[in-house]
Amino acid sequence: MARAAAAKTASKPSKSADKSIPNTPKASKDDLLRYYREMVLIRRFEERAGQLYGMGLIGGFCHLYIGQEAVAVGVQESVKQGHDKIITGYRDHGHMLAAGMDPKEVMAELTGRSGGSSKGKGGSMHMFDTATGFYGGHGIVGAQVALGTGLAFAGRYRGDDSVAFVYFGDGASNQGQVYESFNMAQLWKLPAIYIIENNQYAMGTSIERSSSTTELYMRGASFGIPGEQVDGMDVLAVKDAVERAVARARAGDGPFILEVKTYRYRGHSMSDPAKYRSKEEVDEVKKTRDPIDHVKMLLDEAGAKEDELKAIDAEIKAIVAEAVQFAQESPEPDPSELYTDVYVETAA
Repeated sequence: MARAAAAKTASKPSKSADKSIPNTPKASKDDLLRYYREMVLIRRFEERAGQLYGMGLIGGFCHLYIGQEAVAVGVQESVKQGHDKIITGYRDHGHMLAAGMDPKEVMAELTGRSGGSSKGKGGSMHMFDTATGFYGGHGIVGAQVALGTGLAFAGRYRGDDSVAFVYFGDGASNQGQVYESFNMAQLWKLPAIYIIENNQYAMGTSIERSSSTTELYMRGASFGIPGEQVDGMDVLAVKDAVERAVARARAGDGPFILEVKTYRYRGHSMSDPAKYRSKEEVDEVKKTRDPIDHVKMLLDEAGAKEDELKAIDAEIKAIVAEAVQFAQESPEPDPSELYTDVYVETAA
């Protein structure tokens, strides 16, 4: 009853939603076109996923990444694909696509089909692809932080120069296991980059109402872990900050906390009407701070032609349409799949 009553009362607009951190580095036209393509792929994919959910073709939970595209794309620029490790929570489709997973396999997994990356048995919240170094979306809030710390430990133990990119949100940042992980990571100087995607509202409560301290990049101070806050709506700012953090980790200097100030346009999940914030607040962010529009502005300054962007838009539209068709044509998993992939086969 108390929760239901609270949900009817919209909280005050998040103070941090209006803040912009002007630290945009420079980039070449070719790089900007690549970022634009990757971000548009995530957005168009997520828009179609939302449509399929509304049609009943995607079951269970579905958490869209719309508005946060600059984070995953900016981070991925520093990832050695298949060598480094990526792990996140359940708002994970954007990370998968940025990591290089096949959109067809991701969409098929969302619809529970055998052509999916986890053979249709994982769904939206539980996909893995070790070929790209993606170690999953995870449904337990904050659990991926401890697992990601373990991935960093494995890299350190093997001496393979890998880095673990551990994503979690502002809501998960208050979980106790997060701080246990921080302590161990700093104690052992693990190569972990903790990326806090601060989208201001967690499941539906503004950060000002849920956290006694809102400067999340400072959460590792008591352990001696440095941190930085960056504008998560600016792909170049994210890329620049992550490059510095990764160089530090690969040099053996231990973990780093990166707080990216971002903003999700949709509700926490597809079942969330997001009544805790106003439509005017969301519209203002879309109008003034959209990450894709920001890259388009930079491309205009770099001399990109409208036809170049239209060609990318057409390409992405075709890729997403193909992914949807593949998902709809893939069969459902055979019932015998219930008994497969239960244990990992050990190498001979």
